[in-house]
Amino acid sequence: MSDLGPVAGWPPAPIATERLVLREPLARDRTTFVELFASPEVGTYVGGARPRDALERAMPEIPGLRPGVFVVECDGAMVGMVSFDRRDAERLGHIRRDGGEAELGYMFLPRAWGHGYATEACAAALGWFATALPGEPVVLSTQTANIPSMRVAEKLGFTEVARFEDYGAEQWLGVWEAGN
Repeated sequence: MSDLGPVAGWPPAPIATERLVLREPLARDRTTFVELFASPEVGTYVGGARPRDALERAMPEIPGLRPGVFVVECDGAMVGMVSFDRRDAERLGHIRRDGGEAELGYMFLPRAWGHGYATEACAAALGWFATALPGEPVVLSTQTANIPSMRVAEKLGFTEVARFEDYGAEQWLGVWEAGN
């Protein structure tokens, strides 16, 4: 994935939902980013956990400091992240011939699962996206075996456009457009 590129008005003011705050990453989030990427549970459907020692060495002082990356806080503590990236043209699954669609991604710590945080945070991030890049569709790809992620996509209003085999598993690709 490549980053979203320049976005007018980035970073936005923190976005508050009923239970969460979405904000730009800070240096204090580094430990939680390492925890996210090193978690075997989180890595189940995203290529597996990465070695903690390698992450500690490679992780920048402020991870994810670029347009389209939101830290998700609950009660003042980071519980996950939501991001928008450009889907690489070389990857399977596109709605445009040349690729480069905005793709929604998210990861949450296992202790934050099952509370509806992913849906709440992604809905808020999609609201920001619709204002920042009006008229641009967003895609989401997940393994069909990832039932919780499939539910999130449905609740957010993503519509299936393709299924394909990648990373040794069936993948689902959905599209979201503001106002639909």
